[in-house]
Amino acid sequence: MSDKIKMAVVGYGGMGNWHTEKILDRDDFILGGIWDIKEERRELARSKGIFVYDSFDAVLADDELELITIATWNDEHKPLAIAAMKAGKNVVCEKPVTMSMADLNDMIACSEKTGKLFTVHQNRRWDDDYLTAKKVVDDNTLGKVFRIESRVHGSRGIPGDWRAMKKHGGGMLLDWGIHLLDQILFMNENNPIISVFAQLTGITNDECDDGCYVTMIHENGLTSYVEVATNNFISLPRWYVLGENGSSIIKSWDIYDSETVLVYNWENLDAVPISAGQGLTKTMAPRTDDTIKTVEMEPVRGDLTEYYQNIYNVIRNGEEQLIKHWQLRRSMTLIESIFESSAKNEVIHVRI
Repeated sequence: MSDKIKMAVVGYGGMGNWHTEKILDRDDFILGGIWDIKEERRELARSKGIFVYDSFDAVLADDELELITIATWNDEHKPLAIAAMKAGKNVVCEKPVTMSMADLNDMIACSEKTGKLFTVHQNRRWDDDYLTAKKVVDDNTLGKVFRIESRVHGSRGIPGDWRAMKKHGGGMLLDWGIHLLDQILFMNENNPIISVFAQLTGITNDECDDGCYVTMIHENGLTSYVEVATNNFISLPRWYVLGENGSSIIKSWDIYDSETVLVYNWENLDAVPISAGQGLTKTMAPRTDDTIKTVEMEPVRGDLTEYYQNIYNVIRNGEEQLIKHWQLRRSMTLIESIFESSAKNEVIHVRI
């Protein structure tokens, strides 16, 4: 067996193309080729000098292939992943892993039975903005954190491709929401969510959600809030973190577009009243400069090469996979709770 791992990508859309480029940049993997149901995508791959398999069955029949990355419509993840594992292939699946907990359990069961790696590409765990916000929380920079807000805003409406089609697992909750929710869960691995309230919107599309607004209460009293919207022409901050001794804001994916303000003299509550609308307020007047200080946020840089390095080490060296099955189950439980909360317009009490 070669030290290099031969792999194929099934589904050569935007993310499938992204995966092939990442693999071509590595020395420990060999790109065997791609398969896509669309001829124009197959032709694009050929034009780049990438081998194109004749069919998905041809991918499975390649005895030299050890790994298949699946980047298809969401509803195809389960059957393709199970077929691949039964054929002796390890599997990386694009997010969301699948569309229901029942499907996920079947996929995990197949992985356990065949002994093949099955994991998901949660690449946003390596985003600089997320890692920087996580450090603020982990380092107790703000004291006890009581609220974390995470948002992604766009102004182009829901995409017009399969992401707008319910049968294929479309909608923004499964497209972008799954990333932000995974980040919140990863930030709070030892702090379970005990209730969920969610609203899904359909402003630009009637078939599936074009936005999601999710409030989660954690066991320690923390409130996490995730918002994905596609009809916003003025964007709110990417991250807004509130603690008992300060606040942090990361305005965009650019981690240098950020700020932390800390209180260092809580006892000095004096304030000069300010004009507010048709009256005065002392309560909402800004703190005086001698009671607060602005500190530079220490940026954290993510290195996504760690993801495929881990995949290699799992297959070759028996290393533990980074994206674990219990994490996938936790994420899918949250997704199903969000759909339920939105459908019923009520708080769902859970333990996630």
